[in-house]
Amino acid sequence: MDKSTSKDLFDLVSEFDVAMLVTHSPNGIHARPMAIARLDVGMCTTYFVTDINSIKVDEINANPHALVTFQGARKYASVSGELAVLKDRELIEGMWKEIWKVWFPNGKSDPNIAILKFTAHEGEFWDNAGMQALRYVYSAAKAYISGTRPEPDKEQHSKVVIK
Repeated sequence: MDKSTSKDLFDLVSEFDVAMLVTHSPNGIHARPMAIARLDVGMCTTYFVTDINSIKVDEINANPHALVTFQGARKYASVSGELAVLKDRELIEGMWKEIWKVWFPNGKSDPNIAILKFTAHEGEFWDNAGMQALRYVYSAAKAYISGTRPEPDKEQHSKVVIK
């Protein structure tokens, strides 16, 4: 799809501090909320911090395919891609946030810190906030009266191939 759609997806998810990370477990799928450490422009890469000894690291090593979802009151997105577990000390140092000390009492030099690098391949978003919500209400009312389905526009709902 066009670059503006990828930018729309990035603009929507850049408002979020937390996302749901969904990985494959031996029993099916496993989802958990994760604080976003960094989101690169264009949605190509999202970073999370984790403990190297967590179950999610085992799940990622067994199957790196994952889904990241974002949900707000009127905005939603899902992005599929692959995860890699990194022990890059420079990356950890550059992303370090003091709040992480809650999970890593030894600070940024804690040997258990790992970075999860999520490389996105495709995504989909729904934006029913602001003007998009008004457009949807108008479109839904028009569809209701005419007995048809509303036609969402690409600012409201779109699938995105991320490169």
